[in-house]
Amino acid sequence: MSELPSGCRLCPRECGAGRTGDAGNGFCGMGTDPVIGRAALHRWEEPCISGTRGSGAVFFAGCTLACRFCQNYELSRGRLGKRVSVRQLSEIFRRLEGEGAHNLNLVTATPFIPAMLSALELYRPKIPVVFNCGGYERTETLRRLSGAVDVYLPDFKYWSGRMAALLSGAADYPERAMEAIREMVRQTGAPVYDAEGMMVRGTLVRHLVLPGLTADAMRILTWLADEVPGTPVSLMGQYVPCGEAASIPGMGRRLTAREYARVLAHMEAIGLGGYRQLPEAADEAFIPAFDGEGVE
Repeated sequence: MSELPSGCRLCPRECGAGRTGDAGNGFCGMGTDPVIGRAALHRWEEPCISGTRGSGAVFFAGCTLACRFCQNYELSRGRLGKRVSVRQLSEIFRRLEGEGAHNLNLVTATPFIPAMLSALELYRPKIPVVFNCGGYERTETLRRLSGAVDVYLPDFKYWSGRMAALLSGAADYPERAMEAIREMVRQTGAPVYDAEGMMVRGTLVRHLVLPGLTADAMRILTWLADEVPGTPVSLMGQYVPCGEAASIPGMGRRLTAREYARVLAHMEAIGLGGYRQLPEAADEAFIPAFDGEGVE
């Protein structure tokens, strides 16, 4: 993988870090060679992503957000994983397709977009390519993915810049997420599903309802309904305090059923379609082990 000695500006932080194959001094702390914690069939995404056979999920280390409550803390902040070459990455894509994955699900791949695109040039699976991210993306970088990505699976995490700064060190998150989601929808158009109900093209936006932030959640849902109508939303209630959550006031508890019900009622009232993932599903057992499975 080529070096980025002149400075990396892949994500909205535009930190200008110099990055070589195995090292980087930017926010994500990653070099340009992909580092992967797990690459295996994953059955815990939305039904139109996981289906019956599972999504071929490749979990990349490092993150442009590194949320303090992240359930994938070992990856996003611990940077756990194994370094692979572009060719090895392309072979991982091929293997997951061969195992019957409904799609290729690239999770938090932003720090490695150049390598990811090079790997797709070496081997382009015949299954849809899903770009699964935190929603904190540069539109200029997303335009590089046009034609390479079939399905976008972004989060829209925060309405408040103050909370985005506290929890992810990114006060500009709301504006950047709005810009990114608009660009994703522009690229993919309206959702398209196959005969099995699997999304083969489109954008599906996730929102994890955070404890004490139901009003913000409803503002996000209203924005989505108004600005990108027809875009399905996955309303998630399974917040589990992970990482540094216990040390952050208000974040050390799980979401209550009443909080989730309030947001869900608003989603239904404004006619927003999509999926509901209830608080009862909040269990650390659903967090995969980042033990290098599928990377060797």
